[in-house]
Amino acid sequence: MEALTQSTYWPFVTLLLGIITVVVMISRWRLHPFIALILSAILVGLISFELPGDQHHVVKAVEIPMMEFGNVAGKIAWVIALAAIIGTAMMESGAAQKIVNWLIGTLGEQQASVALLLSGFILSIPVFFDTVFFLLIPLAIALAIKTKRNYVLYVMAIGGGGAITHSLVPPTPGPLIMAETLNLDLGLTILAGLASGILPAIAVLVASKKMNEKFDIPVRVAFDGASDDLKQPSLLLSILPVAAPIILISLASVTEVIAGQTPPWMAFWGNKNIAMGVGTAIALFLWVKQKNLQGAELWKDVSKPLEIAGIIILITSAGGAFGAMIKHSGIGLSIEEVTQNFHISLILLAWIIAAVMKTAQGSSTVSMITSASIMLAIIGSGVELPYHPMYILLSIGFGALFISWMNDSGFWVVAKMSGFTEKEALSTWTVLLAIISLVGLGQVLIMSWIFPFV
Repeated sequence: MEALTQSTYWPFVTLLLGIITVVVMISRWRLHPFIALILSAILVGLISFELPGDQHHVVKAVEIPMMEFGNVAGKIAWVIALAAIIGTAMMESGAAQKIVNWLIGTLGEQQASVALLLSGFILSIPVFFDTVFFLLIPLAIALAIKTKRNYVLYVMAIGGGGAITHSLVPPTPGPLIMAETLNLDLGLTILAGLASGILPAIAVLVASKKMNEKFDIPVRVAFDGASDDLKQPSLLLSILPVAAPIILISLASVTEVIAGQTPPWMAFWGNKNIAMGVGTAIALFLWVKQKNLQGAELWKDVSKPLEIAGIIILITSAGGAFGAMIKHSGIGLSIEEVTQNFHISLILLAWIIAAVMKTAQGSSTVSMITSASIMLAIIGSGVELPYHPMYILLSIGFGALFISWMNDSGFWVVAKMSGFTEKEALSTWTVLLAIISLVGLGQVLIMSWIFPFV
């Protein structure tokens, strides 16, 4: 047994047992993902043959996951909390509705699917996917009832647009922790995620139109009509809570790339924590102005998105701790030794790991944060890659979309909110995400070859 635990192949056993533990605890035993990930991180530590530090191995197996949990939380907690506030404030102030209505009004009813896709694409940057779908599905239902057609097209456009940025663009938790794990610039990650989401978004429209022709699914959901009681803010103010952080963070990053250094004032305002604070201040201003809230009322309402953010932070940080323990197991060196005699595309490997994790346990976020840690153990700083490590992040993001089925909460959100049966959701939503994932993978492979950026 000792010979096995000291061998090159033991970290693979550790990785496999760790992943199986996560999947079984979440999918079979229905444990909360936070508990499952922490327990799995401790298990990985217990069966790893060498961990850093001077304490007894059993103690280190418990202590190191807790320290890694704190390290991850320190990097992402503030940003995720502010993103939750921005999302709720945009919903409550009417800003989100204003963006959607403007897009539909500008593009016209004939291009309603494009407007809905863009709405999902934009709003899923600061707002969690489930919330975006809750916001937009009444519009899809209203349009389908009015036009007596295109219901499948509208539903898929909303879900597809939201899913893309959910997996690619910070400050959504998955992409955010991937950028932190792989030590990638956040501004460049935002720009790369937005740019790489364009082709998959086009694929969403094409595939959704084909599905709309193939499946005649009626509107089965009761609909009372949208409330227009709240006077909506201007378009500029509505878009600013999302646009301001993206512009500030991206401007600092682009300046760093072009000029080689960033002026101190720009570095300050372009810091993700400050930039998100600016977006939050604008969002809260809109919320107070539109609802005429007093201070006590505002902060009472703010506590609700913070509670949701707290759960997301716990899960994301626990996933980071689990991934860090996988790294400590020595998997990076083992993969390097095993694969040194044959070539394997690390972009493809990253996609496969993320796709397997997503399919097995259902959560795209868990898939992204675990896969990013595994790939960090393999690529290290990424300086020896023949392309920019950003391509690894994008590949993981697309892989984490692959196969959404019954173990994915997003599957049930789409199915139940739109009135689809399980079979209909599998035939439409599951297939659509697989298409996005494969198109994204192909795009990343081609772009890394044509534009390696190294």
